[in-house]
Amino acid sequence: MSTPLYIDEYDYPLTDERIAKYPLPQRDTSKLLLYKNHKISEDVFYNIGNYLPSGSLLVYNNTKVIQARLVFHKETGARIEIFCLEPVSPHDHALALGSTKGCTWKCLVGNLKKWKSNEISRNVDVDGKQCRLMAERLSTNGNTHEIFFSWPDVNLSFAEILEAAGELPIPPYLNRPTEEQDKITYQTVYSRIKGSVAAPTAGLHFTENVLEKLRGQHVFTEEITLHVGASTFQPVKTADANEHTMHTEIIAVPRKAIEHISENLEHIVAVGTTSVRTLESLYYIGVDIPECQPGTTPFVTQFRPYEREDGLPVKQALQNILDYLTETRQDTLHAETQIMIKPGYRFRLVNAMITNFHQPKSTLLLLVSAFVGEDWKRIYDYALEHDFRFLSYGDSSLLFPNLQPVCCQ
Repeated sequence: MSTPLYIDEYDYPLTDERIAKYPLPQRDTSKLLLYKNHKISEDVFYNIGNYLPSGSLLVYNNTKVIQARLVFHKETGARIEIFCLEPVSPHDHALALGSTKGCTWKCLVGNLKKWKSNEISRNVDVDGKQCRLMAERLSTNGNTHEIFFSWPDVNLSFAEILEAAGELPIPPYLNRPTEEQDKITYQTVYSRIKGSVAAPTAGLHFTENVLEKLRGQHVFTEEITLHVGASTFQPVKTADANEHTMHTEIIAVPRKAIEHISENLEHIVAVGTTSVRTLESLYYIGVDIPECQPGTTPFVTQFRPYEREDGLPVKQALQNILDYLTETRQDTLHAETQIMIKPGYRFRLVNAMITNFHQPKSTLLLLVSAFVGEDWKRIYDYALEHDFRFLSYGDSSLLFPNLQPVCCQ
């Protein structure tokens, strides 16, 4: 039985006016809080390279937010909103978005009581061409629904239909409708793999100028993919955070990225909590992958890091993944993770973290606390007292842990 983790201890006073409703006109002019050796200071994000050790490997999430919210209107005028969360069939994001013959998605449905028949439809204008999009409700599991989307034009992909008819799903705590500028400002400059329904917001501060400046400071970069789900916004509603159910997220890490990470284990800087979860999941995937059955997807369960003590060196765990990719003739690791990083977690790969300021009582705040310990309270107090902007469109921080990750000990 695990020791209770009382979520009320991870609360702080966040008022609505502290939440950034819009980004700054220039991404890299956001404020940057710096935490290292228990000391807190601040600067501007554009100068972040001044605080990264030479030779650092910046690992960022290249996922791109899709226009996942679809609105249908019935003949009665009733408005039904469908929020596509993740593909069911085909299960792969690229295959589902590229489908021209229909696809099934796990969705949230707004105004469900007005959806009486199995199928609803709407017209979609794709570059001047009219297409009829049908949505058929197949099954229900809790508050989500499996919905089959179909359309008669086999020359159109589901990605094109979403691009034409969908709406970008900005975070609910912004308390405003999506605006045209969000299509640009709510994407990182390096986003390219479509699949997320929420942005990896730590990356929103980067500009091409910042990336170029970092290259001149001998800071290197590497890409991974984790498609962020809508559950990232869900607060912990159980008194004991151990009773909270983590959402499953799909990750993809190319062989060359794993090799690059393995060669730079003492210099890994994760851009955002999504990159942290992906990197840390790699270790447990590597430990368990020799036992992975052919044809199954490697999966890190929520409490896998706490179930037993693993003494396998990080480098060997990564080599296990590379061997698995060779044996299965794959160039990219495709896996799923439900990992919960909470106080007491032993970090394996991440040496520093770039992240925004997260919601009270959230699993993301638990992750930050796991990284910096009880000093998370001092960090957030400082941010509140020095007019930092909070959440997705808010300011940034660069955090160094007080204990070295396992790979460096």
